[in-house]
Amino acid sequence: MAQRKLPRDGGLTARMAFTSFLLAAVYLLFIAVLWAAGVSFIIIALIAGGMLAVQYFFSDQMVLASVGAHTVTPEQAPQLHALIDRLAAQFDLPKPRVAIIDTDAPNAFATGRNPKHSVVAVTTGIMNRLDEPELEAVIAHELTHVKNHDVAVLTIASFFATVASFIVQMGMWFGLMGGYGGGRRERDEGASAIVLVYLASILVWLISFFLIRALSRYRELAADRGSAIMTGAPSQLASALMKISGAMARIPNRDLRKVEGASALMIVPAFSRESLASLFSTHPSIEQRLAQLRKLEAELESA
Repeated sequence: MAQRKLPRDGGLTARMAFTSFLLAAVYLLFIAVLWAAGVSFIIIALIAGGMLAVQYFFSDQMVLASVGAHTVTPEQAPQLHALIDRLAAQFDLPKPRVAIIDTDAPNAFATGRNPKHSVVAVTTGIMNRLDEPELEAVIAHELTHVKNHDVAVLTIASFFATVASFIVQMGMWFGLMGGYGGGRRERDEGASAIVLVYLASILVWLISFFLIRALSRYRELAADRGSAIMTGAPSQLASALMKISGAMARIPNRDLRKVEGASALMIVPAFSRESLASLFSTHPSIEQRLAQLRKLEAELESA
């Protein structure tokens, strides 16, 4: 299949850029507060950096293990491999590894730090429910994530949020602050600095929590757009999304819990009904996604 260019959506790109700018501004203010308070920032950054490095370099293995996915060979899943072979060539990407999750919950995701170390995973539930054009649209969505380096982008975006979260959870109990020995005045100043840093960390974590989720929602819309343009069939992705979301509402909680750990990566969030995480979705609503796909369908028909 011939390769196609993936044109940008100016408005969507601008929203992602603005959200990234807000994150950068919040993080710069956070660094200024830490510096002013005398925090031993290097130690915190090394700890947080180590945590993110593990996530960055081993995310594919950790995610696959968390949902019980197993990689499959072309002999074990010939049709799935053939589909991914064809789409990877169209996207001008190295072929990712292919994995299957044995669950009736219909879903799919891609992960990996870069296109050379990526993996696309699908559930048996999605393969049983979607026809080939719909599954093609879903795989194209996931390959757009790979093409856009979304795992790396969101990992980097969450660095200072991880720093803030570490401070909030661990406090200043491990000597991360400079010494505040001496007289009462020095101790009071040290205590005030600790409170300032702790409150700033809470605020940064809360703001970045929502900004990172907004960025994730925009990147999901970008992946939907990439799938629609690369396959030339927005209606197929729309049909797949409606089938997946409709089926998810009928999947038992025990099956949803099996894949819930990778929900942020999946094409449709996988939350058990009692999960509070569904209140803070990393994905846009199905209605918003379908509206974008209808708009793209009209644009392609009129082109």
